Amino acid sequence: MTLIVHISDLHISDGDFDEEIFLDAVEEINNLNPDMIILTGDITNNGYHKQYERATKYLEMFEPPLFAIPGNHDVRNLGYQSFEELVGERSWKLTMDDNFTVIGLDSASPDENKGHVGTPQHMWLEHQLDECVINDNFSIVALHHHVIPIPQTGRERNVLSDAGDILKTLTTHEVDLVLCGHKHVPNIWKINNTLIVNAGSLCSHKLRGKIGNSFNIYNITDNEIEIYLNNIDDEKLLFGKYERNKL
Repeated sequence: MTLIVHISDLHISDGDFDEEIFLDAVEEINNLNPDMIILTGDITNNGYHKQYERATKYLEMFEPPLFAIPGNHDVRNLGYQSFEELVGERSWKLTMDDNFTVIGLDSASPDENKGHVGTPQHMWLEHQLDECVINDNFSIVALHHHVIPIPQTGRERNVLSDAGDILKTLTTHEVDLVLCGHKHVPNIWKINNTLIVNAGSLCSHKLRGKIGNSFNIYNITDNEIEIYLNNIDDEKLLFGKYERNKL
């Protein structure tokens, strides 16, 4: 079994970040001992270099390996430079045990809220997913911006400008899991054989209605994918249970 924790939208800053909730989440996640943590952006609130310096100290508290991609807040104020210096590459590929591939995409545009993957990165994505199909790999693609609208988020905005093309690539390659953040609302869509899962905000005050801080847990076996919604300091709910595409 592979255990993955999906966190998003920390918004580390002086005003929108809840340190107490973050520390509770760190303890919960470390106790789970997942194989990896995937962070789908908005680590900082403004992209300031000092916010990144503060963020790296917080992220070091996680014991499992953590892999992050930037969100729209992270690339403000030249934040994309600080991300590369202090966090890592903005897009990347990770392969585990030769049959499990995770791809991180940078969907953020400097000083803009809307998302865009772009032609060069899209071509690279298609090449990586072609290899996943050939090798029959379990595939995960992570990006900050949602690829389809999310309910309970009010007026739709800030969707990927090339969402249609990206969604077609993801579904025609039968990507197993697509992980997103951005809207601070947990949600699951299933399109064809692809699960598209959004995470809520881990520890920011930017919450919608009565939706609290949370993170997602993925239990992946040879036969199925179990998705749990873990509300911080509250109940853990079975969010969805699905059969694997490929055995």
